[in-house]
Amino acid sequence: MELVTPDLAAAKQFYGGLFGWTFRDIRSGNTEYAAASLDGRAVAGLIHKEFSTGEHHQPAWLTVIAVRDVDSTRDLAVQHGAKVLFAPRSVPDRGREAVLADPQGAVFAVLTSTSGDPPDVLAAPGEWIWSSLITRDPDADAAFYQTLFDYEVFDLPAVEGAQHLLLATDNYARASANSWPASNPTVHPHWLNYVRVEDADESAKKAVALGGRILVEPRVDRHGGKIAVIADPAGAAFGLLEWSDTQSKEVTQ
Repeated sequence: MELVTPDLAAAKQFYGGLFGWTFRDIRSGNTEYAAASLDGRAVAGLIHKEFSTGEHHQPAWLTVIAVRDVDSTRDLAVQHGAKVLFAPRSVPDRGREAVLADPQGAVFAVLTSTSGDPPDVLAAPGEWIWSSLITRDPDADAAFYQTLFDYEVFDLPAVEGAQHLLLATDNYARASANSWPASNPTVHPHWLNYVRVEDADESAKKAVALGGRILVEPRVDRHGGKIAVIADPAGAAFGLLEWSDTQSKEVTQ
């Protein structure tokens, strides 16, 4: 995952305090970047960007999906209704990356990493464990991502009038596509990424003490884990997911 933020120092202080991440500063041309690690394992990248007053875009976490070939994935995405926000480019110590908007407008990135992809093991506390797509049309968006990444799509039980689709490859759950709550019909389609924590209630309190805000109070989700949604001090949203070691992301059919 990558965070685009106007205050790199404040972001490092917040996420370091909340999750125990450590940072290595990298400067590439005029771009200020900090690589975040947890116990020596890469977990995120933080990018400095100034935002103009009234600008539509805002600080946000960017969902990054691994691909074998960024350029061919870009071409396929455009053929199926996506827009290119940042054309493919090579990033030192990271790989080749492009940023796209899906047909509904949700922004994501594709990356061919020079260091390879992480193994399919359960995330440790402080690591990213889940990505959830909130969209007007889960069926259409799931079909788009299925075309790009060869996902299997499973329709899971949800509350009446809502949809919850599971996206998986190699019998391993990767993400979900969800209809947004009827109580907030003006939400723009977006990806929301979750960090695994040992205690969602305590982590939410700690986030507030570090200058963040609670957007969704801790609650038990449909899979039995406790979740919360937080905004960091600059306003970038992310989720907390309390998940036990006895629960698995393997898909059984």
